[in-house]
Amino acid sequence: FSGRKFDSDLAATILRSPDLQETVITNILDKMKAKGYEGLNIDFEYVYPEDRENYNNFLRKVVGRLRPEGYTVSTALAPKIKADQTGLLYEAHDYPAHGEILDFVILMTYEWGWAGGRPWAIAPINKVREVLDYAVTAIPREKIMMGIPLYGRDWKIPWVDGTFARTVSPKEAVQLAAKYGVEIQYDETYQSPFFKYKDESGQQHEVWFEDARSMQAKYDTLAAYGLRGGSYWVLGNPFPQNWPVLRDNFTIKKG
Repeated sequence: FSGRKFDSDLAATILRSPDLQETVITNILDKMKAKGYEGLNIDFEYVYPEDRENYNNFLRKVVGRLRPEGYTVSTALAPKIKADQTGLLYEAHDYPAHGEILDFVILMTYEWGWAGGRPWAIAPINKVREVLDYAVTAIPREKIMMGIPLYGRDWKIPWVDGTFARTVSPKEAVQLAAKYGVEIQYDETYQSPFFKYKDESGQQHEVWFEDARSMQAKYDTLAAYGLRGGSYWVLGNPFPQNWPVLRDNFTIKKG
């Protein structure tokens, strides 16, 4: 990170310097011991394509230092649908290598409806399945965690390029629909709820979010693919509908 953004140049500086890597790993290990953490998740995004193998080698070094100390190591992976997918977000993320090196991976199967883009489902299930269809050919299923969003977005419409949606919790989304007296609809293809409303100033909005139905669809999907499990992004957003559905599908164990 540089500020609050992923920095490709900063990643390159680390990934191309063995000395810096050793310093970073030592600092990570010291922090994990001090805080009592059990595992490390590495989320390097927008890595230059030419640093693909440098990234793989860095991960090998991290695992070599942390695993003997009893820590698990995982990565967050961009949602690829094929090995040679182009784009700065995707090219340096080597699915087979991560599957071999790490204890598990977390697929970032969300953000189709991203804040700077057009209104859309956050994690349309048909798109999620496209990612899983490729992932299971490159990574052992028992090492794959499917990313699951716990948030929604509120866009002003008509959408204008360069504008950004407001992130809302699923609970807030339901409250907005109730406040403005609009019906919550459900897209069967995307398995996602949505609605439109007009605010006090006359501005039209479109909201996509998650509810009990969309979460059940996600839990069904990770079970159908025989995956290791699911990984939430991000905890802290009020979502009372989710927790009964979670308990209905899984046995909760607290460590």
